[in-house]
Amino acid sequence: MPLIQSLRKNRTLWITLAVLVLLFVTAIQGMSTKDWVVTLLRSLSVGAVTFLVASGFSLIFGLLDVLNLAHGTLFMIGAYVGWTVYIRPDTFVDLLTPAAFIISGFVLGPVWKMLLDRLRLPQRVSRIWPWVGLLLAVAVLLVILPSYPVAFWNVAQYDQSPVTYGFMADQGQRIIPDAASFSGSPVLALIGLLLGGLLGTVSLAGLGRASNSGFESASGLKIPWFSIISYLALILIGLAAFLFNDSITQFLFGLDTTWLFLFAVVTATLSGAGLGAVMEITLVRPLYIRPIYQLMLTMGLSAIGIEVVRALWGRPEFVMPKPALFTGSGEGCPAETLSAWLANHCTTITVLGGRVRVYNEIVLPIIGVIVLVAVWILLQRSRLGMIIRAGVQDREMVEALGINVRRVFTMVFALGVGLAALGGALAAPSTGLSNGMGEHFLLNALIALAIGGLTSYPGAAVGSVLVGLFEQFIIKYGQIGIQLPFMAEPFKPTPPLVPASTVLLMVIILLLLPQGLFGRKE
Repeated sequence: MPLIQSLRKNRTLWITLAVLVLLFVTAIQGMSTKDWVVTLLRSLSVGAVTFLVASGFSLIFGLLDVLNLAHGTLFMIGAYVGWTVYIRPDTFVDLLTPAAFIISGFVLGPVWKMLLDRLRLPQRVSRIWPWVGLLLAVAVLLVILPSYPVAFWNVAQYDQSPVTYGFMADQGQRIIPDAASFSGSPVLALIGLLLGGLLGTVSLAGLGRASNSGFESASGLKIPWFSIISYLALILIGLAAFLFNDSITQFLFGLDTTWLFLFAVVTATLSGAGLGAVMEITLVRPLYIRPIYQLMLTMGLSAIGIEVVRALWGRPEFVMPKPALFTGSGEGCPAETLSAWLANHCTTITVLGGRVRVYNEIVLPIIGVIVLVAVWILLQRSRLGMIIRAGVQDREMVEALGINVRRVFTMVFALGVGLAALGGALAAPSTGLSNGMGEHFLLNALIALAIGGLTSYPGAAVGSVLVGLFEQFIIKYGQIGIQLPFMAEPFKPTPPLVPASTVLLMVIILLLLPQGLFGRKE
């Protein structure tokens, strides 16, 4: 009886899903088993990467009601950061110390708030001093950073550009550049970085306090030990990277590429999460009640991010080699079984007669499923997920229970951006790196979210898979053609029909279900 009631209540949804399944069954009828298996796995690969972008966007919008239009750019930045750690670990190690010292001040946010609350400065002084402090911090960092030694590439010189480094690494010939050296006093440089970071973060805390957006959480006199311990941990990481720079660099260059790639993916994800936390604390938080300003801000950040990437890594496209675990060739390849692949680390494997790339069509979909399950468990079965959902519904009540809702919202924003950065780092070996990769996947993610439901996390997964299916089946039929009635020759869809097909699917579904397949009815 409940099943019948559910069918009646969601009749349009079930009919739409049935039609989509029928379309899929009809589509594979015109293909051989080998072709449709390969096309299906490629669809799941595209869907997995799209889902990593869409899931982060859905979390931020569904829980925080923030439309982050910079999400695609953050996906792209994750790819470029992953490439840097994987191809140029010396640059990563050199940058680790200044990054740790400058960012460490942000984790002291609760400490700054407690101190500023106790100081109780006059209103006029409270409005002026943060700007003065911020200008001094910028001045200090502008003096220190140009003289800090960082082994970097030269985008203007081809043989020292990321294009060359990526190509040589793809050919199995890794270039190890000479280490950079200090032109001034190392001690003064470290002190300047530390003071500049602290002064900048306390000034930003003062600006945020002066333009409070409505969040209020009394910290009282309780010492925020977690923030202090996190700050000390970051300082120790920065000092270790400074003191053992050469040893860490040599270790990373000598590391097996599989482990180095895993380290690069983790680093890119954490960097994305950290960047998301900084964005939320400094820029997004004052605009929670101003949605138009949110759109303008995130759109501006997207444009700035693209230009920063072009300035640092250049405009040309370049490759990121796959790790050794997925580059085997020769005897025993393509692998016929999973055990054969494990033995030979083949690039490809045979599935039902179709030859598929292990990394692109096997690993990426598996990671997509793992992320889907992990985040769902986090939101639905953990205490943190319960706090997040409660904080969205009734912020004042949760704050009355002594829970810092500001911190929870920062964690949600960081998680969403971290998922986008994870998607970028994982997609780079299969798609390559380009300045436009973020815009492409953000468009796919928005279409997927509109199809599945803008605020539905499972809907993001279903929509992403549908986008991947439509794209890849249209591409395949563009190669083999579709035999239509009253046509002597098979019809072959042209490349412009690939994005048009997903947009058409979105339009049809929104006409039938304005909230998407699994979206909430407002």
